[in-house]
Amino acid sequence: MANDSRFAVLIDADNVSVKYIKLILDEISKDGVATYKRIYGDWTNPSLVSWKSALLDNSVLPIQQYSYTMGKNSTDSAMIIDAMDILYSDRVEGFCLVSSDSDFTRLAARLRESGMTVIGMGESKTPNSFISACNKFKYLDILAAAGEEETEEPLRQRPKEKKQPAKARPATTRTKGKEEAAKSGGTKPEGKESALEEPKTSLSMIRKALVTIVKENSEEDNWIIVGKVGNLLGKRYPDFDVRNFGFTKLSTFLDSLDMFDLKSERKDSNSSPQMYIRLK
Repeated sequence: MANDSRFAVLIDADNVSVKYIKLILDEISKDGVATYKRIYGDWTNPSLVSWKSALLDNSVLPIQQYSYTMGKNSTDSAMIIDAMDILYSDRVEGFCLVSSDSDFTRLAARLRESGMTVIGMGESKTPNSFISACNKFKYLDILAAAGEEETEEPLRQRPKEKKQPAKARPATTRTKGKEEAAKSGGTKPEGKESALEEPKTSLSMIRKALVTIVKENSEEDNWIIVGKVGNLLGKRYPDFDVRNFGFTKLSTFLDSLDMFDLKSERKDSNSSPQMYIRLK
């Protein structure tokens, strides 16, 4: 995907915490440029007041949508209508839909039918239907927790990433209060974040898919480029991200599975080295 691809970033304020705003924009910058940055909600609601400074700092346009009827989410309808208007304007190559609500499943599918790249973002509680409708899905709570761990451990003291068995980040609270919780018999301290759920795509599912991918797509001497493996795995499981399992590089994650031989090779003296794997 080209880094200059234009994206419309549409955020459902009713289902996303303000603490994720910087993470959302940082993540979409890896895939393209956020041409549209809009967030939808009833801004007369006192519960959304914390968004004000975050929206100003990140140049996100708030779209007002009153709740006309109790129990009905009119924010979803406003976001869907705007998405279709942007689609027909022909000004973007993709959409980033930020919500943990399954109501956007049909919208994601419709945008993909029109040739759009759809990136979903939400918490790990997001239903499978919405995740599967996207080209790629990112768990904001898991990525935020991973980022907090990186920040807490100074870079100069952090050892080089070592080979260790891959495992899903455990469904425990990743806050400074986690040690307090352990001391108090596992009770979460008041005011701390709730526990994280594990990714929908389990490690066992990924291992099985990797065997199939490598067998069906390997080339000379059964070797296959690591980057190609990552692309094919992402197409099969939109929510796959090595950061969900505590790694920063795909090659290190694959090495930790103890399923593959790895090698680095240059095609010629002027090219950069590429990583290859094959089944043991």
